[in-house]
Amino acid sequence: MSELPAGGGRAVLIHIHFRNSEFNEDADEFIQLVASAGLTPVAILNCTRDVPNPRFYIGTGKVEDIRRDVGETNAEVVIFNHAITPGQQRNLERELGCRVIDRVELILDIFAQRARTYEGMLQVELAQLQHLSTRLIRGWTHLERQKGGIGLRGPGETQLETDRRLIRKRIRTIKSRLEKIRQQRREGRKKRSRSAIPAVSLVGYTNAGKSTLFNYLTGASVYTADKLFATLDPTIRRSEAASDLPVTLSDTVGFIRHIPHDLIEAFHATLDETREADLLLHVIDVNDADRHAHIEQVNQVIHQIGAGAVPQIEVYNKIDLKQDLPARTEYNSLGEPHRVWLSARTGEGMDGLIAAVYRYLAARTRRHRLCLPATAGKLRAHLFDIGAVHTERADESGGWIMEVDMETLRLHRLCEDNGVADIQLQSSRTAL
Repeated sequence: MSELPAGGGRAVLIHIHFRNSEFNEDADEFIQLVASAGLTPVAILNCTRDVPNPRFYIGTGKVEDIRRDVGETNAEVVIFNHAITPGQQRNLERELGCRVIDRVELILDIFAQRARTYEGMLQVELAQLQHLSTRLIRGWTHLERQKGGIGLRGPGETQLETDRRLIRKRIRTIKSRLEKIRQQRREGRKKRSRSAIPAVSLVGYTNAGKSTLFNYLTGASVYTADKLFATLDPTIRRSEAASDLPVTLSDTVGFIRHIPHDLIEAFHATLDETREADLLLHVIDVNDADRHAHIEQVNQVIHQIGAGAVPQIEVYNKIDLKQDLPARTEYNSLGEPHRVWLSARTGEGMDGLIAAVYRYLAARTRRHRLCLPATAGKLRAHLFDIGAVHTERADESGGWIMEVDMETLRLHRLCEDNGVADIQLQSSRTAL
């Protein structure tokens, strides 16, 4: 599905600064995206506007400047650091005589290059097809004319409808396959939930150092690189960095400003790992000048995927690249670890992170009063197997009334998996 030139294609880049910040994107990030796609910038055009032009997104004078740059540099593609409409894209290609893509298509192409697993490839293809379905007419402009005469009306509409039908059919097939993978993931999460091992998910802006941190904590060898979206396919490993508190750690795709809606929808199965986690480690590049804006953007995506209620610890990474910035742990007003400053590359401050995760998860282990019906013998046996039962007595109906020490969210999920919903919190004190 990728339409970009393979291997070092020549690109003219268009970045527009709008007085209305709603339309603005980061220029430096744009350069990194282009480099991550393997393209070679041969010209960069910066301009300022109040609002986008409805026909070309930019003014007609700038279109002439771009045409000149394309001709002088023999560029193969023009890339906008903004989301443009299908009509604007079609008009620009007609004027410039070369491929024109926007920020969304650039990100989709990077994802297509990074996908390695079967699931990742399906998710990328789904996102590309959903995006392409809105722009399909661009490839058939020579057939869409509605003039009178024999042979001038039917063929274009027939071809477009055929292609649209094929795309819709392929989208349904991919969604069906992804749903099977999602079911497999749900079963995997159920097994991990039954083992009472807490689940920790790494989240953060792209290129914040999540995979480096993941490798350090798990001993894995996930691919790392100083580029955007180095990690695409999710990875889950068991970490025993703290010997008395094993956890499952998941490394997920990085977020980015104005992440395309199609990508969020396509990667829903992957993002389930984040929504179902017991704790999020929000990895932040301490050297990122826009880190505060990026923190807000990541949190927006976290809420968008339904993970806003999952607690998180902010992990300020890459302190080794900044002088006079020591490793440390900060606590909130409740005495809970809130921020950890470290270097995943050198290991400085990692003990503080491990201690913070242990303290945070242990502090959420509380004593609950659980009423189990007689039909919940399997759940009762499992609670005994994992050592969560504090006391137990039989009730009048043949069931059990138990006091169990477990993290609240995990206990709710475990009970839901077994069809038990009657959970009563007996005490707010920590059960350590």
